[in-house]
Amino acid sequence: MSAPGEGAARFGDTELPREQHDALRRATRLQWIGIAYLLSCVVVVFVVMGSSQAMKVAWVEDLLSLVPPLVFLASLRSIRRPPSPERPYGHHRAIGSAHLASAVALFGMGAFMVFDSGSGLLKAEHPPIGTYQLLGQTVWAGWVMIAAMVYTGFGPVILGHLKKPLAETLHDKVLWADADMNAADWRTAAAAILGILGIGVGWWWADSVAALIIAASIVKDGVTGIKNALRDLMDGEARTHDDERTHPLVGAILTAARGPAWVADAAVRVRDQGHLFHVEVFVVPTATVAVADLEALAARISELDWKLHDVVVAPVSRLPDAVRSTPASG
Repeated sequence: MSAPGEGAARFGDTELPREQHDALRRATRLQWIGIAYLLSCVVVVFVVMGSSQAMKVAWVEDLLSLVPPLVFLASLRSIRRPPSPERPYGHHRAIGSAHLASAVALFGMGAFMVFDSGSGLLKAEHPPIGTYQLLGQTVWAGWVMIAAMVYTGFGPVILGHLKKPLAETLHDKVLWADADMNAADWRTAAAAILGILGIGVGWWWADSVAALIIAASIVKDGVTGIKNALRDLMDGEARTHDDERTHPLVGAILTAARGPAWVADAAVRVRDQGHLFHVEVFVVPTATVAVADLEALAARISELDWKLHDVVVAPVSRLPDAVRSTPASG
């Protein structure tokens, strides 16, 4: 594990290694850049959206895209506060709460837009797209809308791909969800463009269908985010930053716990508190074990990774139920 540098950032009482310190600084800078860019997208789309349902939903999605970076930045203030007798586990759950808040916002607004877009389709609404006078020429407003969608589509993709490795380095699920949404933003732009072109060729339903597709993707992001955030807040077993599988550190901890000769068997319980893990190791000793041996094992496990900030080793006569005693399959 790389040593932290002077002035390194902290998550609670855990000082970040240099790699994570630098990643946090880059992520914070990218979030501010992303907020400024998204605000410009919100203004551009609002100015040109007219009565297009697809443009309206795309505008709402741009607004919602501001939520993850804002809650990421807000949660950093809480996460940096050290533990106290009133908050013995620190304030690391702030990142999980932020994850849940942004997911609920996505789901709620997405569900409303599905209803709104579906109503327009059932009512067979025919959204008109007018014209602009530009440099003395009459220009179909659809081309202006398409240009706006191209502008709002390429930036988030770049931001998303820049954020993803930082989210992995920091084990930050809010940053990952934000990056994942950004990287897929081109689909929103593409759907809106197809809806606008559909209106241009006389397919009145194309606009509402495109709006439904965009709204459905917002709902999907919200449902996925709520499920993953609740798993962590309800003390599910620690998983990777993308929630795809059990975190490899769980297996590494179990292997380390069974390393000493005085350990007959061991099991672990690891929960994700945000960026950091709380680890409980249960060991069945072969004979009476000294406190120094327990402390040495806890220290050895803590050194496996910077995320293991709170490791407790407890000697037991038998392993408790519902704890990890075998390597995870995924």
